[in-house]
Amino acid sequence: MNPIFPFAAIVGQDTLKRALLLCAVNPALSGVLIRGDKGTAKSTAARGLRELLVPIERVPGCPYNCAPGAALGQCEACSQIDADAAAAAALAPVPFVNLPLGATEDRVLGSLDIERVLKDGKRAFQPGLLAAAHRGILYIDEVNLLPDHLVDSLLDVAAMGQHTIEREGLSISHPARITLIGTMNAEEGDLRPQLLDRFAMMVEVGAPDVPSVRSEVVRRRLAFDADADGFTARWETETEALRKRVQEARERLPHVDLPDALLDFVSTLCCEFGATSLRADITLNKVALTHAALEGRSKVDIDDIAAAAELVLPHRRRRKPFEQPGLDRERLDEALDRMRNSTPPPSGSPDEADRGDDNGTNHEENATAGQSDHTENAAASAPVTVFGAAEPDTAPILKIAAREEGGAEGRRSVALAATRGAYTHAVAATQPSHLATDATLRHAILRQPGALQVTRDDLHDKVMTGKQAHLILLIVDASGSMAARRRMEAVKGCVLGLLEDAYRRRDEVGVIAFRGESAELVLPPTRNVELAQRALQGLPTGGRTPLAQALELGAQVLMRQAAARAASDTQLRPLLVLITDGRANVPFADGAPDSDPWQSTLKFATQLADTRVSALVLDTEQGLIRFERAKALAEALQAEYRRLDDWSADTLAITIRERLA
Repeated sequence: MNPIFPFAAIVGQDTLKRALLLCAVNPALSGVLIRGDKGTAKSTAARGLRELLVPIERVPGCPYNCAPGAALGQCEACSQIDADAAAAAALAPVPFVNLPLGATEDRVLGSLDIERVLKDGKRAFQPGLLAAAHRGILYIDEVNLLPDHLVDSLLDVAAMGQHTIEREGLSISHPARITLIGTMNAEEGDLRPQLLDRFAMMVEVGAPDVPSVRSEVVRRRLAFDADADGFTARWETETEALRKRVQEARERLPHVDLPDALLDFVSTLCCEFGATSLRADITLNKVALTHAALEGRSKVDIDDIAAAAELVLPHRRRRKPFEQPGLDRERLDEALDRMRNSTPPPSGSPDEADRGDDNGTNHEENATAGQSDHTENAAASAPVTVFGAAEPDTAPILKIAAREEGGAEGRRSVALAATRGAYTHAVAATQPSHLATDATLRHAILRQPGALQVTRDDLHDKVMTGKQAHLILLIVDASGSMAARRRMEAVKGCVLGLLEDAYRRRDEVGVIAFRGESAELVLPPTRNVELAQRALQGLPTGGRTPLAQALELGAQVLMRQAAARAASDTQLRPLLVLITDGRANVPFADGAPDSDPWQSTLKFATQLADTRVSALVLDTEQGLIRFERAKALAEALQAEYRRLDDWSADTLAITIRERLA
């Protein structure tokens, strides 16, 4: 086993360490989710916790970690020893089970014990990782990337504390009271809302921004890598002190009192912050009790409530679209001060308070009615301007998305019967394309117990589920040739609206903007709303219209994305969305100084059409006299053509989603 960096030697990260210690004190807490950038000690802290866990009493050899006197009926290890031996079972380390992202369903849930069937001719159950993690910790690194078929099983276990398996003639239930510890990097996508709510606590971590602290982190890490055993020995005193603290807190926990007034305050606090489920109230009370025990108190006080609220509420409060989990610390301090001073909370809902933060700006009302488009000559000298993003309404986008195959909220888009992907189950097939060896052998063994003779009737085919994702690449005219203000507000709002839906479906959105003399990939394909907000915030508008350059860059981006996904289990379905009036006026730099911008544009459009990429051209041309160049461009691209006279983030996003559907 690889050496474990001592928990006590971790520099800083006080909130993270407190949350993990609370899990060690109270196994009834359903765990902690650790969010943060790579290289911020998420996994180091989680793995270091195992050295602080209080040992449990366990029947030797029991695959379910049965406690003495509480053996399961189907547990053969427990049934084969007498009662006195079971009662005298020794202490054992708390299970700390790592769930790999690539684990098969059989390995996680358990399966038929083929060896027992062959040996004894009887059906027997081979317990999986969920059984091994009972009364312990199930650790999942990059939990947001866990396949859906495993997430579904975790949801059931987290809700019931019990795992039931019905397969291959087996009908078994066993307890699975586990503490979930998950780490994730938000840049790689969000967690399914159902699983997010199952974590009792959430901690946001980041790298320290103080040079002296960073250097101390590096110093300790280098020392550990050079001599892991010696480094661990030097921190043994601090580690033992933490073990003792956890042990004493566990003994104190059943006797900690929660005053009724504080229980009422917890519910008031959950209502004030817009907690979306009653699980928030229950969990906050449990965490506050555990925090008091950890701090050596026999009675919960307001400081325990404050510490618990920081861990329990950030991922459970009602959020606006694109708003990341978090907690307004000033607002929490005000609520705590009111409780200390015994003053009633202010009237009004959280939504009313949120509306008070709105600056009330309405870009549509402020826009000048009937404003005409810029001419091409004026566009070349137009000043560079930056506009904000229009606030999108994601509800209609989600309704459109729900009509698509595999578009259920909270689930990724899937491609059934994929050639690559997660092996979920097997079906009988006399001519399998991907032989499911395990299912084939099980069928043969069950058909004739005690012998192994495989016939064609035993053959099974693998059913694999690969992920299916759309790549929506928007090529946006950021020149001054159109009504720039409304267009850029709508485009930015549209991208954010698509991303709000995309995290559920694992779609990606990218943006190419063209203005001046060139085109730029301002937003590489991503599912990260925060990254999109930062990239689009400073997107300027104004200048000439280099349309040919934009199409060339679009082709390069699509080729790179296709190559990157070629070896993965995700089927990439690109959609190129061109938003322009077609008035190209910048020659393409191909060695011909007198090249015609429009002809160069048509040339690249034809080349893109040869790749058979799905495309949508949205014509933004306004005015009584129209040249309809965007329509001609759509014909060259062999793309669907639509005119958008009603410019808004909603209409743009819905138009794109309808095209995908």
